[in-house]
Amino acid sequence: MADGHSRMNLQVNQEGRLRHLLDIAGLGSDRVVEILDTADSLLPVSQRSVKKLPLLRGKTVINLFYEPSTRTRMTFELAAKRLSADVLNLDIEHSSARKGESLIDTLRNLEAMHMDMLVVRHPESGSAHFFARHAAPHVTVLNAGDGRHAHPTQALLDVFTIRRHKPDFSKLTVTIVGDIMHSRVARSQIAALRALGTGEIRVAAPRTLLPAGMEHTGVRVFDQLEPALEGADVVITLRLQRERMQGAHLPSEAEYFRYYGLTAARMRLAQPDAIVMHPGPINRGVEISPEVADGAQSVILEQVTNGIAVRMAVMALTMGARGPAAAPGEPA
Repeated sequence: MADGHSRMNLQVNQEGRLRHLLDIAGLGSDRVVEILDTADSLLPVSQRSVKKLPLLRGKTVINLFYEPSTRTRMTFELAAKRLSADVLNLDIEHSSARKGESLIDTLRNLEAMHMDMLVVRHPESGSAHFFARHAAPHVTVLNAGDGRHAHPTQALLDVFTIRRHKPDFSKLTVTIVGDIMHSRVARSQIAALRALGTGEIRVAAPRTLLPAGMEHTGVRVFDQLEPALEGADVVITLRLQRERMQGAHLPSEAEYFRYYGLTAARMRLAQPDAIVMHPGPINRGVEISPEVADGAQSVILEQVTNGIAVRMAVMALTMGARGPAAAPGEPA
């Protein structure tokens, strides 16, 4: 895997503009803030009667998802359409990939269709970097999740959501609970929270779901949930990544919920105004109780809404579309 410096070089063009979004690591606080500020300016578009801007008119975006997805794929598609791009969703189940076509051949064929942006999700870590390294100079690659490695737009929409409720990250204690071992979301969240100067980042999970050496990464590690929740301002729960587990990491989902499930009683250990987040899909009664998922402290559905604005921002910035927003009601 490329180091942080080479990742940054790959993500930024010679003029210093964001070309690809592959990982949070190496972006730096200024660029993360630029994305969040741009998302802030684009968030009202979804409330307009005409939910479109002309920033990517004439551009073609292809969603290439080798793994199942609902929220990520749909919000990427909505984001592209609200920027007036043409969007194609490639159905992997019925594509030549099922006949053995290589990634490079898939890329070359999509380039031959004169695409401008490739949004890719793949089960192998590093796949997004592979596409970016081999893409034609005019093609932008956005990572929609690669193996256990990274999910940068999810992390960006998460910190965007946090910022709208609690703008001073230096004063925040953020607790991430769940399957840290297999979660690309957790890795990207930690990188984004660090970039924004978060006061304290905690992770809580059974020891079998914690990566080795987590204690040396600048986060506080807990193998019990209750102390990790004490005084927390933000609580992020993660899904158990059963599809990425090899062997038995947990005796049962019921036992996991007994010790690590986020319940109303446990949330009382956090700050009274703490917010609850989840990247989805939610497994009720496994990582979170319905009472908490649907409660007043939950901003889970807000995360979905914010995901459209954040993905619009990333698309606009990577394509160099910095034009003024259309006036309310102005057709794209």
